[in-house]
Amino acid sequence: MYRNHSVGVVVPAYNEEGLIGRVIDTMPGFVDRVYVIDDGSTDGTWEEIQEHASAVNERREVVLADGGHQPTVLPFRNDRNLGRGGSVKFGYREALDDEMDLVAVMDGDGQMDPAILDRMLDPIVEGRADYVKGNRLSGRRSWQGMSRFRLFGNVMLTFLTKVSSGYWSVSDSQNGYSAISRQALERIPVDELYDDYGFLNDILAKCNLQDLRVADVPHSAIYGEEQSTIEYGSFIPRVSLLLFRNFRRRIKLKYLLLDFHPVALCYGLSVVAMLVGLVGWLYTGVTWAQGVFVRGMLSSLVFFVGSLFLVLAFAYDVELNDHLMADAERN
Repeated sequence: MYRNHSVGVVVPAYNEEGLIGRVIDTMPGFVDRVYVIDDGSTDGTWEEIQEHASAVNERREVVLADGGHQPTVLPFRNDRNLGRGGSVKFGYREALDDEMDLVAVMDGDGQMDPAILDRMLDPIVEGRADYVKGNRLSGRRSWQGMSRFRLFGNVMLTFLTKVSSGYWSVSDSQNGYSAISRQALERIPVDELYDDYGFLNDILAKCNLQDLRVADVPHSAIYGEEQSTIEYGSFIPRVSLLLFRNFRRRIKLKYLLLDFHPVALCYGLSVVAMLVGLVGWLYTGVTWAQGVFVRGMLSSLVFFVGSLFLVLAFAYDVELNDHLMADAERN
């Protein structure tokens, strides 16, 4: 229990032999249940999970009133690789069945410091947030352990996720260290969440549709012997499509169907005007006929007007969603 709240931690693991054991061993003592999911690993991850789960359960097994025993660490194994999101969804359902008040996610690669789990839970316990995520981009000292390629990709995906989800103050969208309240988890369609690494971007979009408050907790990047299993050639197109679908759905539901707001009109006009401007430039460049200068200037003007509408749409969107960003620490 943490401050009179039961705590469950979901630990997805795929080929984390040599790393997953330490994650299990260093889980804070206030954690009531640890759901470790081996996502179809092909190395010795499952054997390591079983070994360390048994050792922890011998030390921390809970004796029930009826004389029975309740293990702290619950190991599960997927018959096939479901993806990180699929494993987390499985853990979420188990935690809901066990009626955990708070549910955190901590990957099995050792990148997420168990010592700051209390900081992840505090904004929820104190009623300031419904969903909390880690942030490794809060300052140079926090992200200096991250490679430049990973940092660049993270920054780009973070911006696109801001636009897609409506959480404009959220940073480090690809950070999987998170915590959520049971009440918030019950409002999210868990089964509809994305199964692979786009899960992190998708859950933010789902939170926004439910008007859930989100907080960022700064922490340092920790990298060791772990190897990323993301295949960027397929990951980037799939996540880009997911972000576009989530953006379109958010605008349609929140600014058109449920309540009309000019932000939808601004987004629509910006897209039309910028496309017309681009087509005008292309046509002018291909034909190169008389009046090319005038047509080029008109195309530039139309594109510029579209850009102004886009900036206006962003400004509206930021203002309308500002109340959904919570402070990580109590003022």
